[in-house]
Amino acid sequence: MMSEIIDTKDLKNDPVFGQLSFDGHEQVVFCNDEDTGLKAIIGIHNTTLGPALGGTRMWQYKTEWEALNDVLRLSRGMTYKSAITGLNLGGGKAVIIGDAKTQKNDALMRKFGEYVNSLSGRYITAEDVGMETRDMDVIREVTPHVTGVSEAIGGSGNPSPVTAYGVYMGMKAAAQYKFGSDKLEGKKVLVQGVGHVGETLVKHITNEGAQVILNDINETRLEELSKKYNANVVLGNDIYGLDLDIYAPCALGATVNDASIQQLNAKVIAGAANNQLANELKHGKMLQEKGIAYAPDFLINAGGIINVYAEVAGYGKDESLKRTENIYNTTLEIFNLAEKENITTHQAAFNIAQGRIDARKKEQNS
Repeated sequence: MMSEIIDTKDLKNDPVFGQLSFDGHEQVVFCNDEDTGLKAIIGIHNTTLGPALGGTRMWQYKTEWEALNDVLRLSRGMTYKSAITGLNLGGGKAVIIGDAKTQKNDALMRKFGEYVNSLSGRYITAEDVGMETRDMDVIREVTPHVTGVSEAIGGSGNPSPVTAYGVYMGMKAAAQYKFGSDKLEGKKVLVQGVGHVGETLVKHITNEGAQVILNDINETRLEELSKKYNANVVLGNDIYGLDLDIYAPCALGATVNDASIQQLNAKVIAGAANNQLANELKHGKMLQEKGIAYAPDFLINAGGIINVYAEVAGYGKDESLKRTENIYNTTLEIFNLAEKENITTHQAAFNIAQGRIDARKKEQNS
């Protein structure tokens, strides 16, 4: 059979190492299985502090390039998330290309688990967008390198409530810094994305008396939660110019960009989404210049990894919540450090995390 002749000028140069999101990743694994239809990518960014732990996201990406970019950005973020929260973990993440509602099944999960197992513990997976605790239980059938399994089989269960609690703590710290009080009563808060984490966050801030506005692509869910929490709803993408105190992005990343920053009236950004800044340096600086207090996402959404790390480190739920509550103190420290050194909050958080990694590497090399 003749092989197809490909015009090389149509191919991207250095498809992985040349990606803008590639940041010295240690390993990128492409997983392909014809029998189950599995197409997945596992990114291991850094294992200096320990094995790379990070969730698996199942999403119907438009292109494989988009999937690659996502896993590279997400795995890098996990490195700094674990470092700044004091966990002995590295950064990793995985994406499965496909529609979780129609294409996910147990055979697909087991096959993905086999690929995770082949990495011999360098990467430990967990739950993320498009995945459930039950999926982690199925993966556990073929590999021990998975966290967030059901409490019934000795796991820590769904990490979403703890993630939401950490975001709530970070939001209160940001409010303390910006408004002089961490009370959210009467504050206008836009929560964009009301999945598992977003809804739990809505519950926390509603209980405190915040004026909550909901935004999501799922209109049925919006209607349901609007009634449940007596919250207002705004449809579509034209949301950034609303009269707000706090913007909480809890869906996909990169919503803080050139266009949204120009429109944004909120004084605080504090949400659960990963990689909220489309360009970390540029948009972090733009927020600083505009006087918007940005609580770094990889810090305040770390509750989930603190929760699943309990399965690795052997501590219980009370300790998970205690460590997650400390996100409040760390967030305030970041705001004060950024102000003192006249740098962005993202840079301040990054410097602390990178410093911990560099110190460990120095120990290992001495």
